[in-house]
Amino acid sequence: MRDGSFNCARLMAWGMSRTVECMENNAIYNESLNGEMRNIIEEARVILPGVQALFGFQTIAVFNDRFTELPTYAKDCHLLSLGLVIMAVALVMTPAVYYRVVEPANISKGMIRRSSSLIRWALAPLAGGLALDMFTVIIMATKNLNLSIASATVTFLFLSGLWFVFPWYQRRKQLNKGVMR
Repeated sequence: MRDGSFNCARLMAWGMSRTVECMENNAIYNESLNGEMRNIIEEARVILPGVQALFGFQTIAVFNDRFTELPTYAKDCHLLSLGLVIMAVALVMTPAVYYRVVEPANISKGMIRRSSSLIRWALAPLAGGLALDMFTVIIMATKNLNLSIASATVTFLFLSGLWFVFPWYQRRKQLNKGVMR
């Protein structure tokens, strides 16, 4: 049962005017859920082209003559990065597919939470993929393993900080102030 339907069932027992009011409230509630879901799908549409472009560049790199000059561990890092980016693409696209299959008429708070979580989860493999690609680029440019590891680590920590730690910290601040519910 959706979040507002139980209250409507109770209100229907009170008479027709309450039923009409309840139906109006449900319509407003459902429109709000539809708007939230549309926003999530739009966020995915904004993220996806960048991730797809990254995937294209990663794929092309394998066909570059210099790719064969990379040490085996660097090639493996690049291929692992490719896999992580594919995982990010799948996670970003899932809310839209889920929305289409389940249909807009069945939107719930749970569906919105799951869809929002999938997009957030996509950032973890994306951060890992970008960090591994940074490793591959630096090893190719400098042949310095320590610098490559440091660059990949800094990249991963920087992206994780922006995408996970910073929002979490801001949310905690707002919760402590009582701004968010």
